[in-house]
Amino acid sequence: MSRYLTKRIAQSVLTFFIFLTAIFFMLDAQPGDFGSVFLNDPRLTAEQRQTLRANLGLDKPVGERYLSWMGNFLRGDLGISFSNYPRPVVDVISERAPRTIVLFLSATIVAFYVGFLAGKVLAWRRGGVLEYAATLGGVGLFTVFTPWFGLMMIWIFAFNLKIFPIGKFIAPELWRGATVDANSVFNSLLLAGIIGGALLFAWTLYTRRRISTPAVRKRMQTFGVIAVLVLLVIFWIITDITPYVLDILHHLLLPILTLTLISFAGTMLLTRNSMLETLREDYVQAARAKGLPDKVVRDKHAARNALLPVVTSLVFGLATVLDGGALTETVFSWPGMGRTLLTAAQLEDIPMTVGVLVFTGALALLAHLVVDVLYTYLDPRIRYA
Repeated sequence: MSRYLTKRIAQSVLTFFIFLTAIFFMLDAQPGDFGSVFLNDPRLTAEQRQTLRANLGLDKPVGERYLSWMGNFLRGDLGISFSNYPRPVVDVISERAPRTIVLFLSATIVAFYVGFLAGKVLAWRRGGVLEYAATLGGVGLFTVFTPWFGLMMIWIFAFNLKIFPIGKFIAPELWRGATVDANSVFNSLLLAGIIGGALLFAWTLYTRRRISTPAVRKRMQTFGVIAVLVLLVIFWIITDITPYVLDILHHLLLPILTLTLISFAGTMLLTRNSMLETLREDYVQAARAKGLPDKVVRDKHAARNALLPVVTSLVFGLATVLDGGALTETVFSWPGMGRTLLTAAQLEDIPMTVGVLVFTGALALLAHLVVDVLYTYLDPRIRYA
């Protein structure tokens, strides 16, 4: 396994640098540059525009700019964002990447859990009215036009019912006199989520290994969830940032709900189709012939093997969150990576655009590696030399 991982990591690094080269030259080949944004500004003379291009390094040959950029990249420097001047690209990414990760990771995890449960139940009880209704509803949500659906969610739940705020990241009137900034509160919220998730994961593994009775194990796992939530609330109360945490969560809920409904439909349909194929396998029929309970046959034999394509879709979906992020974040005015990519592309901010795509490419390659490792855990038949 270690030999295979070493080989795969080397392949990923090589692929990553080919990806970087292709992205740089493709973006550089487009007509114009960031200096053209100021061409229609009558206050600038031709000499001033030329000076601007020289200061940004846009007057150099493309090969020289590529070598300079690649050398800076190897040193961890992605350059200066033209549209956020004089902020470095890394600084902008470190500020906005957590917002996108929290938004899409929360929605994807909830959608995966609920969609997988619903999909396996629908496949197990196939042929009923519930399955047909859920399948039609799932197809409708899965194929819906995301910007339209997001606007409808805002119109219903924010504009009419006034349950959620209409977009944005925070409420300015609440934060006007705040002694903390929104980024630090959001990062503390993210850190709390990571620590809480790690504790719950460790507690779940512990209860599965130590407690054999399913009912007792379920009660202990529920106790663990409640205990982690109570600890987080106590921490926020002590640090006196509870109102600001609640404000960010309030702005997060509607985008998460919208993305969850769309992602849930895809996961449910994929799980249902995968389960229907698995239920025809001989080992499932053999498990039924042994007289095993239906729940054991469904969860231990059929669902686990049906999980492979669903996990693949999940991990790859996490790696390509920017595909729908640009549209979703624009609809909800969420200042994340997708909206940053769209703005940078419109303004021909090449360093910022390349930086965001570098982030996306790294996630995609990491996702492929994670899927390969997960397959050995989910399917004992898969082994790497």
